[in-house]
Amino acid sequence: MNFKTLPNGMCDGFVILKKCEEKNAKNGSVYLDLVLGDKDGEIPAKLWDYKGEGLFESEMVVKVRGTVEQYNGKDQFRISQIRPASSSDDYNIADLVPASEVGGAQIFDMLVKRVQAFEDADIKNIVLSILNDKKDLLINCPAAFRLHHAMLGGLMLHTISIVRMAEEICKIYPNINKELLLAGAILHDTAKTWEFQLSKTGLVKSYSTEGELIGHLVKGAIYVEEAAKKLGIESEKVVLLQHMILSHHGVPEFGSPVRPMFLEAEILSSLDSLDATIYEINNATSKVNTGDFTDRQWALDNRKLYNHGLSSTEHIVNIGE
Repeated sequence: MNFKTLPNGMCDGFVILKKCEEKNAKNGSVYLDLVLGDKDGEIPAKLWDYKGEGLFESEMVVKVRGTVEQYNGKDQFRISQIRPASSSDDYNIADLVPASEVGGAQIFDMLVKRVQAFEDADIKNIVLSILNDKKDLLINCPAAFRLHHAMLGGLMLHTISIVRMAEEICKIYPNINKELLLAGAILHDTAKTWEFQLSKTGLVKSYSTEGELIGHLVKGAIYVEEAAKKLGIESEKVVLLQHMILSHHGVPEFGSPVRPMFLEAEILSSLDSLDATIYEINNATSKVNTGDFTDRQWALDNRKLYNHGLSSTEHIVNIGE
């Protein structure tokens, strides 16, 4: 936990209430049983003799002051003071929850710059229309509920990773339509901003009812249709963009109603899977020592993974310019 140590031996800091329950002590008094968390970890905590002052609930950001004590051989935080964080407090939510090492707003601007350089006016205008319409949601949105890039700004980080890989592939295979591929890469997950329900921390807490029933692939294709109609664009390229979004999960068992049917759609599906897999492997192996195997990873075909120690297990993306 990233607490600041005070001269009197106590410590304080901003944390997220991962758990908050009222309980009764043996003497009849009420106390709060809590779990405090930030991006570095979690610690159980107690607020004794709680008199009902202040409303506290899970996912709140609060400032706490107290001492770290030992209970049954483990650290426990004894709270002496606690209050909800206010808008005037000097804290960064990215210090409290997992967050992209590069800001989502910065990546968003990089994507827009790429699109503005497109020569195909129809594709450029459709992509810019969707990006500008969804900007405020896109820049902070996670890319997933529990799996790859489930962090603040994770969607933008996942997107720029695919875009950068796509740009390199186009250097090797000049027959690829680069602008079509990049457009599909940029748009493929935009409807996750609609599919997810976010918690107070900005992370995903669940899927919306509509997200469960329809999903971001179908909704993303609808975004393209709506943008094209608004712009008066009638072109097969509209259908090509829709197909890339609908098919990017590859197969029906992963949610795609159709499989990729042209080159750029196939590449997008492969790069989407590759980026997610790289993230999951790095994340899993970072939690074990060199020479050890991970537990079985259900998201990776229930495989154990080996940390050989010959490369970094950190997930660092070269976002380019």
